[in-house]
Amino acid sequence: MSNRIKNVAEEIISDQWATLKKVTYSYQNQDQSWSDVKREVYDRGYGACALLYNVKKQTVILIKQFRLPAYLAGDGGFLTEVPAGIIEDEAPEQAIIREIEEETGYVIPALTSVGDIFTSPGAVTERIFLFIAPFDDAQKVTDGGGLDSENEDIEVVEYAFAKALQDVKKGVIKDAKTIILLQHLALSGVMKTSNL
Repeated sequence: MSNRIKNVAEEIISDQWATLKKVTYSYQNQDQSWSDVKREVYDRGYGACALLYNVKKQTVILIKQFRLPAYLAGDGGFLTEVPAGIIEDEAPEQAIIREIEEETGYVIPALTSVGDIFTSPGAVTERIFLFIAPFDDAQKVTDGGGLDSENEDIEVVEYAFAKALQDVKKGVIKDAKTIILLQHLALSGVMKTSNL
């Protein structure tokens, strides 16, 4: 922890789906002066996501679902994304393997870690662990679609990798974690990008 931050105090504003806090603290500026700062911080826990890819078919598995914040921001609300979910007292790998099966219907035995990111560090504590994994049709055990108990209504889409990259360029795919994983896969050389 930094010695440039002290007197941190937190007050819970809302504790419904996640926790919204008002945080006050003292911050030492680069010129050595101190400032008192007030911020609202949204704490929804950590998450994990994964991009499934098939080299032979040159496809990836994405999902499409309604996102209220995107809707309220005037962007239609339905986003194309990689499978993702909140980590619940488990390793990130366990969480995303569970989420992949719930959301897509695929059982994935192993993943490759790509790292982790903060989604919006100015206001949200969420850290997302990123993974990629190869898939084949034999690993599909259910239709997926999410859990009724979590009010999930997820459409599973097998996307041509080249089209996914084009849709990033066109602004059709706007989810940050999905863009990062698609670009990672493109840069890795595992999938073909020569016809873009």
